[in-house]
Formats: sequence, C-alpha cells, structure tokens
Amino acid sequence: MASSSTFPQSSSPVDVAAASSPSPPSVAMANQGKEWHKDMAFYRAALTGEWYTAKQFLNRDGGRAVHARLGYYSETPLHVAVAAGNSESFVSNLLDLISDDSSLALTDSYGNSPLHVAAAAGNYHAAEILVARCPNLVHLSNHDSKFPHHSAADYGHGKILGMLISNTNDNHPVNPFAGDGGVCLLLSMVESGFFDMALYLVGKYPDLEWMKPKSIGRVLNKIAAKATTFDGNDSLSFWKRFIYWCVLKMDVKSQSFDVENQTSLESPKWCKLVLKLHSILCQVIKYLVPGIDRFHEKKLMHEQTIELVKCLCKHMESLDYNDAAAICSETMLTAAESGSHDVVLEIVETFPLAVHFRNSLDQNFLHLAIKNRCEKVFNLMYRTSKCRYQYSNAIDNDGNSILHLAARLAPFHKLSSVSGAALQMQREIQWFQEASKFVSSYTRGLQNSSGETAEMIFTKEHRDLKIEGETWMKDTANSCSIAAALIVTIVFAAAITVPGGNQSDSGYPMFYESSAFTIFAVSDAASLFTSSTSLLMFLSILTSRYAEHDFLYALPKRLCIGLFMLFLSILFMMIAFSSTLYLVFGRKKAWVLLPVGALTCLPISSFVLLQFPLLRDVISSTYGRGVFGKQSGRTRTFP
Repeated sequence: MASSSTFPQSSSPVDVAAASSPSPPSVAMANQGKEWHKDMAFYRAALTGEWYTAKQFLNRDGGRAVHARLGYYSETPLHVAVAAGNSESFVSNLLDLISDDSSLALTDSYGNSPLHVAAAAGNYHAAEILVARCPNLVHLSNHDSKFPHHSAADYGHGKILGMLISNTNDNHPVNPFAGDGGVCLLLSMVESGFFDMALYLVGKYPDLEWMKPKSIGRVLNKIAAKATTFDGNDSLSFWKRFIYWCVLKMDVKSQSFDVENQTSLESPKWCKLVLKLHSILCQVIKYLVPGIDRFHEKKLMHEQTIELVKCLCKHMESLDYNDAAAICSETMLTAAESGSHDVVLEIVETFPLAVHFRNSLDQNFLHLAIKNRCEKVFNLMYRTSKCRYQYSNAIDNDGNSILHLAARLAPFHKLSSVSGAALQMQREIQWFQEASKFVSSYTRGLQNSSGETAEMIFTKEHRDLKIEGETWMKDTANSCSIAAALIVTIVFAAAITVPGGNQSDSGYPMFYESSAFTIFAVSDAASLFTSSTSLLMFLSILTSRYAEHDFLYALPKRLCIGLFMLFLSILFMMIAFSSTLYLVFGRKKAWVLLPVGALTCLPISSFVLLQFPLLRDVISSTYGRGVFGKQSGRTRTFP
C-alpha cells in the first residue's frame, strides 16, 4: 500500500483542484474592496494554524468569516485549514463554530468540499473529523463527478481511502463506486497500489460498472502495465529469505483489507491467540531484520494483485467469446510487453488461445517479451507443449522472427540493470542463444524484409556495445594487473630476505624451527603463486582478440579466475606479513599483535566489499542459473 505523503504547507485547496481544470476561475474574496487585507490576515492564520489570531478576527467579525471565501479559488477557511494540515486543533476549533452541517458541504470553485481537500492533502485527522461530523460528505462529488475517494486514491493516501470506504453508506442514493466514476476510482487504486481495497470493492459490488467487459479490460490492462508489481528483483540474503518463508509467508496470505477491522467471532480463542502471537512475532522480525519489511509488503501486494486478476478473469468467463477475446488480446500483449508474467499466466489459463493474438505489427506475446527483454515471460516457453512452434516461429509485418528481435539491442533500462559493458554483451549473447533454441533451422537463416539475417542484425546492433565491453575489460584487467604485479614483487622479495635473517654458521633462517616461520613460508609461496596466476589471467584478457563469442565464456572465465586469485594472493600476503610480525615482536611485545591483526583485516575486507559484487555478478552470469529457465512456484502448463 502506498504511503501517505505530506502535502506542501504552502499549498492550498487550489492546488488540489487545479489539475482538474485548465483555466482558473477569477479571484473571489469576501472583501474585494479596501478591507481585503483583513481577509488576507485571516487566510494566513488558517494557513499557518494560528488559532489565536483567527479567533480574534472571528470575534470582531461576529463569526461570519467562518463562511467567507478567502482563497483564489473561493475556498472557505475550512478548506484552507485542512489543506495546510499543520494544526489539528485549528480544524477542531473551527468546526465547533460551524453549527450548521450544511456549511461543511460548501465547495470551492471546482466543487471540492473540505473532505475532498483533506483526502488529497493526506490530512487523516481532518478527514476523520469531517466524516464523523457530516457522513454525507463521503457522497458529495465535485464538478468532475469525483468523490473524496478519488482524491485519496489519486494522491496515494491509503489510510484515508480505507476510512472513506468504511464510511460509505450502501443505502445512500449517490454511490461513489457506481458508473464510470467507480471505474476511474478502481483504476486509481490500481495505479497507487491499493490492491487489497480494490479486491474488496470488486468482491463486494460485482454488479457495478467495473464488471462490464470494457471496464474489465481497462482494469486488467492497467494491472498488466504495472511491471513493478510483479518484479522480483528485490533480493534478500539467504538467511533473510529463509526467515521470510518460515515466518512471514503465512502473514502474506492472511492480510487483506477488512472493512470491519475485527477478527471473526466464530474463531476459537486459541486460534485468535495463535494469530495474535504470530502477528507480534512478525512485527519483531520486521524490526530486527533490515529490508525484510519492504520485501514483505511487496510480496503482499503481489499476492493481492494476483487475487484481483483471478477475480476479474473469473468474471470474464461469463462473457461472450468476442468480448473475452478482445479483453484477453489487449491484456496479454500489454502484460508480455511490460513483463507481468503472472497476468500472462492468468490470461492463458482463462483463454488459452491468447498466445496467438497479434498486435498491429503482427507480433505475438513472444515477440514483445523478447524485444523488451522480459525474461520471466520468456521463461514460460520452458513449460510449453509441443505446439509452441506455431507462435515461436511466427513472423511479423517486417519479416522479423523472435530471433531477429533477440538480435536487436536491448532497451536501455534493461541493459543498464547489468553491471559492466562486458557483462551486458554477455547477456545479449545469452538472449540470442536462448531464442535460437525455440526456432526452426529454417527460421534461423531467414532474412527479414530488409534482407538481414538475425546474425547480421546482432553484429550491427552490438558493434558499439562490443567496443565498450572491450574497453571495460581492458581497464579492469589493467587496474588489477598492477596490483597483482606489486604483490608478486613484494612476496618474492620477502622470500629472499626472510624475517630475522640467517644463521652465520649454518646459513639456515633464524626462525626455521618455529611454526610461525612455516606459516610464513607457506603463505608467502601461496601468495606468489596466486598473484602470478592472477597476473597471467589479466595479461591474457589484455591480449585477447575480443570476438563476439569471447564475451560469453572465455573473457568472463579469465576475469573470474584473475579476481579470485588476486583475492587469495592478498589474503596469503597478509598472513605472511602477520607471521613475520609475530616472529619479530611476538615474544617481548605481544601487545603489538592485536592492533596489527585488526589492521590486517582492512585490505582483505576492502577487497571483498569493493570487488566481490563484481566477482559475484561474473560468476552468477557465467556459471549460475542466470535469468533463463527459472520456474516460478506456479507450475501450470503453458499451451
């Protein structure tokens, strides 16, 4: 659920309404003569929450200024006060002076009541007081036929929206959820991420306008376009993820918007106690484990989104074929283009023929998924039946197969998600190779309407990226080879000039019988060997021919070995250095060892913090499972 944001203190209800009309009305002040400055003083008091100043003005005016039009858009003092939102007592005191509830429904030039303004400004306290004082404000719309619910949803104030939904009277002749306004409200809730409340309304009012074919299509299309709702890039460490799946996963299934906000009375007492203890445990874990709270909220939103899509798809089964096909066609292609793989699954589950739908360019869902590098949608191909050749070998209006589209350069936002130009080039080659697995041998050599094969397009489109990858690889190898060469020099010199020197009579090292000297000798030799290996790996990177296919395995493999060996050489060098200090100072000045040992960890930890992310990415993209072939927990068979 989107969090409530603070409305700017300098803003007034004018700003809330301004978006709904391109032309502002004329200035409407209570005193447009020579007394205008008095109204301005009252306006400033309402804006800043200075009740003492406002009270003095009201006493002199006999209380009539409560209904005055102060702002540029004919706002009342109540409009100004709830928009400012900086003093709860000011609003309460002002309401005490308004005896007639109908005065609370006074609107500005755009038809916004004070409740509209409070909902848009995120002023929950004022909205709660207004609803308690005059419940009919919930059912009052502005000139654009929008209710306070719309203002809360548009500006992302979920707490206020939930309160307004809870206080909406189903028996009132004006229903905020009916007609096109209800559809717009549902779309705003989806846009702001309030899927729990959207699911609640769809379930409670299944006969309203939002369940008509056109409206279902609009809502599903809006959900399909929100790829971030289905994005799984929020990664946690292994132990954090383990805690989440052990403790917090059940909480995701159980949480939903409850208008009554109370536990079922039929539940046994022990069940209520267990749920209460589990809730407390979840809150403690969220507090103690950084990042898991945000991950939990996103997973909760994900589950609620899937439930909403299922609900809409279930209702779609009652429509005739043409209406269902029109809805599924647009939603399927939008979901494939944005990467909303769960929507694709639900659409195909409801309407299996959706995999064959094409857009205006005669491209199916697989064309769009590959063109936009939506790997989760593409991975659905790994669970397809043998009939997949019918759409995997499809050709668009320009004669492009899925392999031609895989040969084109990825969108910038997808390309930049991979670190380093060399790894970006590697990912592009992986995409091309994966796409080639699903096309026939004839399609692989097919030329498009421009006379280009997929290989020709790949070479042309990735020429600049290949140069950038070569530069990135050489710069990285240059930097690391300097460090490796320095380590080789240091440890080789240390092996010749052993600590303590040699015995004059026998020529043996002074400390050759000490175990610390053995550790020194072994670690120094290991550092020499690993740094030399690292140096050779980086030199091989510098002298590589940098062909396209080299970026797939050869260059990343050498970079992995070079970085890993460089890390080991630094580690062994620090061990050798520590052993030397122990041999020299360990017997008479043992206190020296503690700070030196602590400082020894500094270069090692620095290397891990600075270079390990790169090493991890290279290993993962080269030897790991990667982004292809991964299956979600939902194991349905794709047509």
